[in-house]
Amino acid sequence: MKNTVILLIILFFLTSCEDAPNYDLLQGKTEQEEISVVGKIAGRIDSIWVQEGDKVKKGDTLAILDIPEVTAKRKQALGALESAEAQYQMATAGATQHQLRQLEAKKSALTEQFEFAKKSLDRLENMLRDSLVPQQTFDETYAKYQGAKAQLDAVEAEIADVEHGVRLEKQIMSLGQKNRALGALLEVEIAEEERYILAPADMTIETITLRAGELALPGYTLFKGPLPQSTYFRFTLPENRLSDIHKEQKLDIHVGYNNQTIEGVIKTIRPLSSYADITTTYPDYEVHQSLFEIKIVPVDPSIYSEIIPHTVVTLEL
Repeated sequence: MKNTVILLIILFFLTSCEDAPNYDLLQGKTEQEEISVVGKIAGRIDSIWVQEGDKVKKGDTLAILDIPEVTAKRKQALGALESAEAQYQMATAGATQHQLRQLEAKKSALTEQFEFAKKSLDRLENMLRDSLVPQQTFDETYAKYQGAKAQLDAVEAEIADVEHGVRLEKQIMSLGQKNRALGALLEVEIAEEERYILAPADMTIETITLRAGELALPGYTLFKGPLPQSTYFRFTLPENRLSDIHKEQKLDIHVGYNNQTIEGVIKTIRPLSSYADITTTYPDYEVHQSLFEIKIVPVDPSIYSEIIPHTVVTLEL
């Protein structure tokens, strides 16, 4: 009986030793840098030109939006530009010959009225000195004379403005209205270009969030996918293990799903927040220690396309 108990104790310790975690073996994950494609203005999805899994180049058209409001704003902007252009041309060119002839004819008529009023006033002035007419009659004639003179002065000033052109301030104001209309038209043209959702970089279309006919709001993610040659390996280390590594250090990464060993180099070592994900199995560290993430990239760029993201990898320090 005593020998049996001793044998059981030995087997227990042997089993415990076999199951004990290897703290020199770090377990991490394969990650990829991803990019999201969003729209800048609201519109309905008119058509989608790609499918999930497609590889696209920077500038390729991914989708087209239907934005009827842009067409209406374009017509408004064109109308405002035509009006502003006409006002600016009129301000810089001045009055036409037809308008000038009208003003000259008006001046001729007013000159006749003024001369007649002046002669009438002169006759009444002599008659008033001889007491042949009352003061009231003279005052009425004098008022007509002053009115005719004021109208003649006004038309002469109007002719002078026409002959010398429109004031510079008015020309500048007309030019400002024209430039504002041009800016509104340019804004509409930019909005028209935003109908086309283009790939911002070379990428693989992994997720398409909307379908044709659905409404795409500004800033909403329409497409999402990884960037080429952006795969890296992510491990988590406590601060008491930092002495085992350094930047630009080359290490061998073991990929579990295909039993492949890949040479990698440490690119970044950064601290993690207390709530960050821990990728390493059996983390052996004290509670007060900080955690650090190490980012390792493959040395051989041709390896990128062979690695499946989100798979488990191991590293022995």
